[in-house]
Amino acid sequence: MKKWWMNEIVYQIYPKSFKDSNNDGIGDINGITEKLDYLKDLGITMIWICPIFKSPMADNGYDISDFKDIDPQFGSMQDFEKLLRESKKVGIKILLDLVVNHTSDEHEWFKKALEDKNSKYKNYYIFKKGIDGQPPNNWRSIFGGSVWEKVDDEYYFHAFHKKQPDLNWENKEMREEIYAMINWWLEKGIAGFRIDSITFIKKDQDYSSLPSDGADGLVTCKHKTRNRPGIEHFLLELKEKTFAKYDALTVGEAPGVDYNDFTKYIGEDGYFSMIFDFKYADIDVESGTDWFKRTNWKVSDFKNKLFKSQEEIQKIGWSANFLENHDQPRVLSKLIKEPEFQNETAAKALAILLMTLRGVPFIYQGQELGMKNFVRNNIREFDDISSIDNYYRSIKEGFTEQEALNFINLRSRDNTRTPMLWNLEKGFGFSEAKPWIEYSNHNDGICSINNNVYDFYKKLISLKKESEYSELITFGKFSSIEIDKEAIICFSREYNNKKLLVFINLGAQEVNIEAPTKIKNVILNNYEDIKILDKKITMKPYQGIIVEVSNDKS
Repeated sequence: MKKWWMNEIVYQIYPKSFKDSNNDGIGDINGITEKLDYLKDLGITMIWICPIFKSPMADNGYDISDFKDIDPQFGSMQDFEKLLRESKKVGIKILLDLVVNHTSDEHEWFKKALEDKNSKYKNYYIFKKGIDGQPPNNWRSIFGGSVWEKVDDEYYFHAFHKKQPDLNWENKEMREEIYAMINWWLEKGIAGFRIDSITFIKKDQDYSSLPSDGADGLVTCKHKTRNRPGIEHFLLELKEKTFAKYDALTVGEAPGVDYNDFTKYIGEDGYFSMIFDFKYADIDVESGTDWFKRTNWKVSDFKNKLFKSQEEIQKIGWSANFLENHDQPRVLSKLIKEPEFQNETAAKALAILLMTLRGVPFIYQGQELGMKNFVRNNIREFDDISSIDNYYRSIKEGFTEQEALNFINLRSRDNTRTPMLWNLEKGFGFSEAKPWIEYSNHNDGICSINNNVYDFYKKLISLKKESEYSELITFGKFSSIEIDKEAIICFSREYNNKKLLVFINLGAQEVNIEAPTKIKNVILNNYEDIKILDKKITMKPYQGIIVEVSNDKS
């Protein structure tokens, strides 16, 4: 059954780094409002805004101290309501970030829990007694160190930073307060939520230790706190008491969910509209371990994971497709291994890949300009708490400081959190003040300030929204096609007797290939020309093409 959100095109905004309207060095809500015409011109239909709620910013807003208030650095509730009104005028919907696995330790609930041990808010969080003067177990938090933080004679639990105490989802009263807050935002007229870390809300209630998996003597908490049995009761209740009442779009951040469980998550009666699948996005890091541990991946590895994701999700639901986000490095720097090819051509090839997959594409701010990773020369230049933790963990695991710094430069979340580079003037069009975090290396941190990549994204978005191929690209069946060349990604989209083939050469060598069927015409190409003779195609380095083909084998 077709849903209203299936043909959306989402643009993710990291508000702190998007546009500073008052020249304090921090992006804000009014900065987003200023750029609505830019977003409308690009052609996107929805913006997802990372957290703008009141927060002490230990984790850049993912530590919320008041769910119903706007943090002053971003503006006011009046500013948000203006953005909501103005975005509706230009046909752009708003998706907010929903963070309900934890709060800030500065949230009123947590402060009351610490002030009064008999307060009902004590049971809104997870408190445990230590064992023989030690924490209750040996679980490691996602950001390093123990998941337990001592206060007085007991410990509170935090799967992430110590300033992000986890909420106790076993407590029905707490859950009801969360649901009321969600409905309050939906009543304002937002389209829905991207839902942060939602698969962490259920913890194994034995809280038992496990064998250590690192030099610190700890073990990742994921084994006992992510996708655990019983989570289905919480997720179903969450949907029924909030999202379902408003026909809201919901996108779950749900790493670690097995494909066998996707029906429960995004099937016809699933908990969410769609979820992000990280299996192909995390191709550059070892599965099941911490992200600084690199993999020597090949294009075929990435291709196989991407195809598996598309084909498995196609069976039961809808994909939320992405190549970049606020937790990932820039895709040009990640997927293009040769620096000399991290250019406009490769950025356009990756745009073709993203925009022709089955599902809703999520474009991250700056991706449409071909922004790239930075290079920082000292750990003191990083802001991201996860990057800093992983730097020191790398050293503990036996890597040199230089090796650890290289890991962080490649994978740091700061890579996509640097300010948007709007132009090459002073402050790059972001702010006249010193920015909250340093810019990317502007000489090589962007490949298209002259709008070449931007214009190519516009063409692709128009192709998806307004062309004779719109329904095909949106609803068409995805089928992977095996081409016996390591660097070639090829797949088809088929709908109502129309068929497209997509070819991407994700390599630095020219490759001769043969299409599986005769090509009728070339729809889009990231080079000025292409050499095609019958079924034979010469693919230049990082060339991407979309072609229409006959719906037979001739």
